[in-house]
Amino acid sequence: DMPLFAMIARDRPGTGDKRAATRPVHMDHLTALGENLVLAGALMGPDGNPEGSLLVLEAASLEEATTRLMADPFVEEGIFGSIEVKPWRVAFNHTGREF
Repeated sequence: DMPLFAMIARDRPGTGDKRAATRPVHMDHLTALGENLVLAGALMGPDGNPEGSLLVLEAASLEEATTRLMADPFVEEGIFGSIEVKPWRVAFNHTGREF
């Protein structure tokens, strides 16, 4: 089993329209990550709109995870204002998938 890595990204203020326009190619990127992408979704703000993203990826190393996650169109389009990629350890797993 490969280790897991989490990407925690916060949107740059005022990028909601650009996020929506870029979402189709963002979703294509996530699909291309295949089963190595364990979880992915938007971090929601109090107004009910996305304000960032959380992704969990299986990868051989932090460097590989960072390279693959930073290829996201949301990164390339400048939507994310801050990005962290960190090793992640599962404490509770109710997904039915072993890690």
